This record gives sequence, C-alpha cells and structure tokens, in this order.
Amino acid sequence: MKKLNLKQLDFNIGTGLIPAIIQDVKSKDILMLGFMNKEALKETLKIGKVTFWSRKRQCLWTKGKNSGNFLEVIDIKTDCDDDTLLITARPNGPICHTGNYSCFDDINDD
Repeated sequence: MKKLNLKQLDFNIGTGLIPAIIQDVKSKDILMLGFMNKEALKETLKIGKVTFWSRKRQCLWTKGKNSGNFLEVIDIKTDCDDDTLLITARPNGPICHTGNYSCFDDINDD
C-alpha cells in the first residue's frame, strides 16, 4: 500500500467513484466498503471523519451523521493502481445499519 497522493488517484476508471475499504485500526477487521468521489475524499480529509458519496441519494454522506457512529480517520493509503483506498479508522460504535459491528458480521450464519 502507498501513502495517499491525491494527484495520482484515478477517479475516471469508476465513473468518478473509487472504492474505499474501511478497516478498524485496533482489530484490523474490515468494517465496510463505500465509494468516494473527489469531493467526498476532500471532505474526509477536512473533517477527519469518513465521508462517502451516496450512490442511492446522490449526495455526500458522512458515516455516523445520523447514528453518531462516526469513523474517525487514522490513515489513508492507496493500492498499487491508485484506484482503491484503504482507510484505517477508529469506529465510534457499530458501523452497519443493522446494528452490527461490521457490515460483514453474520453474513454466512445459518
């Protein structure tokens, strides 16, 4: 993983959006996957809380704005192709809208 270089990020490959993988700084668990455009990334850097572009609502969405379960940014890195972000964050409560710690909790439970 490389340190974040805004000028090298390739937002064109995904119609203006790039995937952002969110990882818990303490446990190293993957918490969720969201999408960012340039504006969302700039807002994330500005306020220190993970902000996505909501594909459903077509607007910026800071995770936790309604629930209080913010994701405090610790570090942001890019992959080798500069088209995916890995954001290490400190979660402030459950991350999934279901109330689970992670959006990947209980996926394979019967």
